[in-house]
Amino acid sequence: MRCPFCGHDDSQVKDSRPTEDASAIRRRRQCPACGGRFTTFERIQLREMTIVKKSGKREVFDRDKLARSIEIACRKRPVEPERIERMVNGVVRRLESTGDSEIEADRVGEMVMEGLQALDPVAFIRFASVYQEFREARDFETFVAGLSAQVAGLRGDSE
Repeated sequence: MRCPFCGHDDSQVKDSRPTEDASAIRRRRQCPACGGRFTTFERIQLREMTIVKKSGKREVFDRDKLARSIEIACRKRPVEPERIERMVNGVVRRLESTGDSEIEADRVGEMVMEGLQALDPVAFIRFASVYQEFREARDFETFVAGLSAQVAGLRGDSE
């Protein structure tokens, strides 16, 4: 593994252990050239997945990009990083279990929306505003009104 500090081609593994949910191996490494220490994560990748955007453009699925978008939606919210990691792992597992090598971006977005709805309501609305391309305040109002109606319907409320 290349050192992120000096670019040396090799590093030594000093410690390895599974992550909390056993979905990856965490390795502490040290560069023999500069002495820098860093952490890497090793995960199972069942197949190479390609995301098909609305425009038709294709790009390789990037787990880190998925995690970043969820973390941004959850920024300054009372959501533990472990819960975000579990959600990311769940979305990735669901995508891999489809058996498809090409996945529509909308499908990924819907899975994230489902996960965020259960994780944190504010993060859910934040993500929805980007994913559904809200353009003005009225878009938020319409979305939240739809959520309120959905919740009322689940509870059996009659307005």
